[in-house]
Amino acid sequence: MKLSRRKARMVALEMLYQFDMADGKMDDIIRAQIKGKDLPNGAKDFIFQLVKGVLGHRDEIDKLIEIRAEHWSLDRITVIDRNILRLAIFELLYCEDVPFKVIIDEAVELGKTYGTEDSGAFINGVLDKIGRGISARKEEIRKIA
Repeated sequence: MKLSRRKARMVALEMLYQFDMADGKMDDIIRAQIKGKDLPNGAKDFIFQLVKGVLGHRDEIDKLIEIRAEHWSLDRITVIDRNILRLAIFELLYCEDVPFKVIIDEAVELGKTYGTEDSGAFINGVLDKIGRGISARKEEIRKIA
C-alpha cells in the first residue's frame, strides 16, 4: 500500500492545488483528477479521505501553519508548500495509522519534487514543530487515561 499511498498523496496535492488556484467545486476537481488514473481502490479512498479532511479542517490547519511557520504568513507560503503542509498536518492530526516520521518524510519528498529548492527544509521545519507538539499531547493523554 506504500506506493499507492504515495501516489494518492500526489493526486490529493494536485487537487488541493487546483482548488486553491481556481474557483471550482471540489467534487468536479476530484472527478477530473481521478478519471483516467490507474489507482487501486484503497488509493482512491485515501485520496478522498485526505482531500475532504483537509478541506473540512482547513481553518484549524491553517492556524497551526501560521503559528509554527515563524515569520511567514499563510499568503507568503507558496501554494504548493501550503498544500503539502495541509496534507501532512491533516495526517498528523487525524490519520493515526500512519507514523509521524512517515508523514513528515512523505511531505518533504513532495516538497522536493513539486516545490522550490528550499521547500523540503521549510516543510520539514514546520512539520517537526507541529509533530513534536502533537506527540507530546498524545503522550499526556496516554498518561491520564
